Amino acid sequence: MGGFFGATSREDCVFDLFFGVDYHSHLGTRRAGMAVYDPETGFDKAIHNIENAPFRTKFTSESQTMHGTMGIGCISDYEAQPILVRSQHGTFAITTVGKINNADEILKTVISHNAHFFEMQNGEINPTELVAAIINQKDNFIDGIRFAQEIVEGSLSMLILTPKGIYAARDKLGRTPIVLGKKSDGFCASFESFAYLNLGYQDYRELGPGEIVVFDTESVRTLVAPGKKMKICTFLWVYYGYPSSSYEGISVEQMRYNCGRLLAKRDKDDDVHPDTVAGVPDSGTAHAIGYANESGIPYSRPFIKYTPTWPRSFMPTHQSKRDLIAKMKLIPVHDLIDGKSLLLIDDSIVRGTQLRETTEFLYASGAKEVHIRPACPPLLFGCKYLNFSRSTSEMELITRRVIRELEGCDPDYDTLCEYANPDSEKYQKMVDRICELQHFTSLRYHRLDDLIESVGIDPECLCTYCWDGKE
Repeated sequence: MGGFFGATSREDCVFDLFFGVDYHSHLGTRRAGMAVYDPETGFDKAIHNIENAPFRTKFTSESQTMHGTMGIGCISDYEAQPILVRSQHGTFAITTVGKINNADEILKTVISHNAHFFEMQNGEINPTELVAAIINQKDNFIDGIRFAQEIVEGSLSMLILTPKGIYAARDKLGRTPIVLGKKSDGFCASFESFAYLNLGYQDYRELGPGEIVVFDTESVRTLVAPGKKMKICTFLWVYYGYPSSSYEGISVEQMRYNCGRLLAKRDKDDDVHPDTVAGVPDSGTAHAIGYANESGIPYSRPFIKYTPTWPRSFMPTHQSKRDLIAKMKLIPVHDLIDGKSLLLIDDSIVRGTQLRETTEFLYASGAKEVHIRPACPPLLFGCKYLNFSRSTSEMELITRRVIRELEGCDPDYDTLCEYANPDSEKYQKMVDRICELQHFTSLRYHRLDDLIESVGIDPECLCTYCWDGKE
């Protein structure tokens, strides 16, 4: 995944840029960068590895030495960016968020003529460098950006820093957000809507799907009007979005309360009577509060996440290291666990490894029962549109492994759709088997229809591919 921020100012934008990017630290853990432009000194850029230290620590020096009236920056879980490019369009810096599924095809058919690219450590091409090369195939930025949005399969949002202003272009189907803020001496563009509030900006507006604008210190101009079709990622509300953010006017925190409330409604007629409701820190917390408020079952924190010096649990490349860090971060409160029946809410179950270890950890700490309520439906399809997981195969999903076991072979699409139907017999067998394998006392996933209701916008505007396989 990743997030970006761009700012303009009549004086100096670096303070806003530094903190605006820092507010996206929950979206990436590997690379970060800033690029600025000053009319007198030109472009300046810095990129650092942030795997072992947070953005703010790594970029403290640049926050004091870089200067410019316009700038862009990003935090990424993948490639180093922003990159600085010199082309027929002049010099510009570019940062992107998205996923390019047809990169090899683009390399072969679009820009293979006397072009070269720097390989990253894994041998792949930097996707942001590829986007810059696509843009350079056209005579101007507008046509270049539209060309990139047209040929990229997956998703693509971007910020481009030029001497004349910052271009902001949202993915053609709006899978990721871009929101604009305004204050007296400039504008900003941000992935997360909360990132600029403490910097003195006021909400200006969100870009629509496929919309392209350019802004400087004085104004925002729409270059390409938004399209009518949108498929924003629903998982942004479930997990990735920061609690104080909102997308399409829908609060992340409120949506998570709604999820918990509807989960509790589904449980009202069941013979499940936990002593307390708890959320897996941190992304399950709001869902658990919503459940507790609706059910009347007390909310508690039977374990605490120790975060002052620990990075995010999926930061290391090796899965066993991620699992170990996730386990080491959870500190039990035995008085709230011993002899208790717990209902635990997590944002999702992906591989199942961490939640199984968390459950075993609770049993070892004296829990009598552990009931699990994931805040989204079973993940059956690997995401084609965002790099929100480092899974290399759909068979890493616990659902797919269980389905293969139940079917005796790898399922086809129609069979997977049967398992995605919460009213089907196959769905219930899958859930029962996962419950058994994970040693849960009971398991009930959030239903997709309830999840869509939790968001509260037109279902046609939401991407739900990872749950139902529908494009």
